[in-house]
Amino acid sequence: MLDTFVKHLDMFCCPKCRAALRIDHEKLICDGCNAVYPSDGGIPLLFHPHDVKDQARDVTDVVKAFYEENPFPNYDEFDSKESMAEKASRGVFARLLDDQIPGGARVLECGCGTGQLSNFLGMRWNRTVFGSDLCLNSLRLAKGFRDRCEVKNAGFLQMNLFRPAFKEEVFDVVISNGVLHHTSDPLGGFQSISRLVKPGRFIIIGLYNTIGRLGTDFLRFLFRISGDKLRLLDAHQRNKNYTEARKRAWFMDQYKHPHESKHSYEEVLHRWFDANGFEFLSAVPKPDLGAFTPEEKLFEVHDPGTKATRWMTEMGLMMKLGDAGGLFIMIGRKKGSARTEKINTVRKVDASTSDYVRA
Repeated sequence: MLDTFVKHLDMFCCPKCRAALRIDHEKLICDGCNAVYPSDGGIPLLFHPHDVKDQARDVTDVVKAFYEENPFPNYDEFDSKESMAEKASRGVFARLLDDQIPGGARVLECGCGTGQLSNFLGMRWNRTVFGSDLCLNSLRLAKGFRDRCEVKNAGFLQMNLFRPAFKEEVFDVVISNGVLHHTSDPLGGFQSISRLVKPGRFIIIGLYNTIGRLGTDFLRFLFRISGDKLRLLDAHQRNKNYTEARKRAWFMDQYKHPHESKHSYEEVLHRWFDANGFEFLSAVPKPDLGAFTPEEKLFEVHDPGTKATRWMTEMGLMMKLGDAGGLFIMIGRKKGSARTEKINTVRKVDASTSDYVRA
């Protein structure tokens, strides 16, 4: 059941003491502190709490409980690899990732939820993808699809992103989209997962925007005072192609979540990327007011814009009134001497924003 982990055990370490792990039947055992980590149906339970104040522990527990009850997103519309790939082909961002992540890359999605992106990226034969999350119910859905559709290059584990179960600098791409803003310390979470990125390789983060999220905040207020009777004001609730389960999953995640923070382009560019040794490459939406196209090169250097253009981009997010959740995505490259591999050529794809990357 732990076949994916046996092949890549050299990447892992004990989240408690950082020593090597070994596999004994369906358990992982630390060679240093002798901690024993069981598995649940082939999902290693490698969660270890980090040393934080009581308030931070409360946030972790509350968010975990929320997603145990409301896994997001769900798999109700996918019954095969083909149906998932077909859905991804209608959106630009996940397809661009799949096209442009180099062959042979090791990829980690921190906070994978039900693992749709990890499973999609894991369909490539020459790629290794791990998805980690706090919520065991979500991970069971992820692994269920993985096993049912034989996505052999994806593996899932329960992990605290503040106490990673991976060695430093072992991944070519680390993705954390729509996750860090649900933690007690978003910057600390970024610093933790950024250590897992190889020099010269990439990190992708998605965060709620301070200004862009105001549209969602306004709708949240209207829903609260109306007892959710006005929920059709949310565009996703009016989409006839969505199942009721999918509509509910989106509504709960966007408007009923117990904890979130908000961030800006300026903050991520300087306090996150610059201060922690990352070079800005690209973003969605683009901070220089340029159009995001199907030919976009995600892993090449783009213009970060100016304070004025970044502010205007954030205002544009707000005007969508919750349609995209006020989410913005930023991609950075870790500075270092490692040679950056040439990124695959982008194929032309549909230019609609993908809801495949977890928001």
